[in-house]
Amino acid sequence: MNDIYPKVIRIGAVLAALAALLAFVVRSAEAQVPAPRRLSLGDAARLAAAQTASVQSAQIRVQQAQSRVTQSRSSLLPQIEATPNWTSHTLNSASFGFNFPAEDGKPPLLKPEGQIIGPVNLWDFRGQVSQTLYDAAASQRVRAARSNVDAASADVATVAEQSATNAAMLYVRALRSDATLQARSADSTLAADLVTIARDQLAAGVGVALDVTRSLSQLANARAQLIASRNDRDRSRLDLLRALNLDLGSPIELSDSLASLPVSDAVTEQGAVDVALRTRPDLRAADAQLTAIQQQLAVVRATRLPTVGAFANDGPTGIQLNHLLNTYTYGVQLSWPIFEGGRREGQTQEQEAAARDVEVRRRDLRQQVSLDVRSAMLDIASGREQVDAARERLRFAEQEVEQARERFRAGVAGNADVITALSSLNSARTGVVDALTAYQSARVSLARAQGTVSQLR
Repeated sequence: MNDIYPKVIRIGAVLAALAALLAFVVRSAEAQVPAPRRLSLGDAARLAAAQTASVQSAQIRVQQAQSRVTQSRSSLLPQIEATPNWTSHTLNSASFGFNFPAEDGKPPLLKPEGQIIGPVNLWDFRGQVSQTLYDAAASQRVRAARSNVDAASADVATVAEQSATNAAMLYVRALRSDATLQARSADSTLAADLVTIARDQLAAGVGVALDVTRSLSQLANARAQLIASRNDRDRSRLDLLRALNLDLGSPIELSDSLASLPVSDAVTEQGAVDVALRTRPDLRAADAQLTAIQQQLAVVRATRLPTVGAFANDGPTGIQLNHLLNTYTYGVQLSWPIFEGGRREGQTQEQEAAARDVEVRRRDLRQQVSLDVRSAMLDIASGREQVDAARERLRFAEQEVEQARERFRAGVAGNADVITALSSLNSARTGVVDALTAYQSARVSLARAQGTVSQLR
């Protein structure tokens, strides 16, 4: 017996140490799990507008356009070039086309049939400088490049708004899947309660086995719908993460719900149209594109004007490094295109046609903006009424279920009426979810029509 107690103490100490180690491991694992990222509808829209791949690609195109401004401006800046070289060459004297006369009785200086002169070795250490003094076309090219930067920047805003709209719609879909899952969970709870009542009544001798069978069938159907809604919830989360350009394993928590989002917006139709015409990024992009084309047209027209430039080169040259002489060349050059075979006229016609095309699409886009806003306003008005109607239907369906359950508990009716009422309640809950989803989708559509999706709350 005396040997048992020390062993028990040692085993207890080992178990305590293992328990402490296990608790430490659990705490460490919990500390390593990142906290879920809370996202509201507006947060999702703004996050997508800032970091999706399409937005990043559009931002890179802006950088490319900015680099073209630098390239265009370079033609107006001094061009400096150092060209040190060493050459060795020979000449055929016959290629001169003439000969030096010789005195009578003396051979000619150069053979009439030609002879090799050289090789001549030449060192040349000159540098060259040129500077454009006046070039209207080059100046217009710089302005055109800057206009292209503005157009590319406007495209970024358009792509960002599209990404924000996509994320906002997927956020609403995720909220719908959450609400549907809650509704199916409530359906499963009611179906399980119905099974309990039917079994209790059968055990008490006041029920029939058919009621139990019906209840079990209803419970199985509710569980199948619950499984499907849970899968839809998980898939909607993945789609939302993809739209936000987040890691698909990132934990997120939606801070909104379909019931918590506003169901009333005091916006007048004309006011919404005015906002859209001011803020729609694709309208601003069309304006910027038209400006860029008009600037390119100015470039073509400026090529009719002369260009003036100055040039100079200076440096030592010679056949030996120890005896180099300095030489230079400098001057001013005027270049004036007189006839280019109709190329400039063709380019002008091309740019004018492109400008007319943008004007047509711009006018059509303004009409489309007005249509988008008015359609979204109609959907919002209809959606608000549908939400009220769906909630009223849900209230009556809940009353029907409660009354049918009371009759079933009292034994004055079977559970067929309860099952019918549960089906109506299931449909009513789905109707409320669908109505709220349609209304919030209409809100997102109105924000997209106005170009204000990133401003959603």
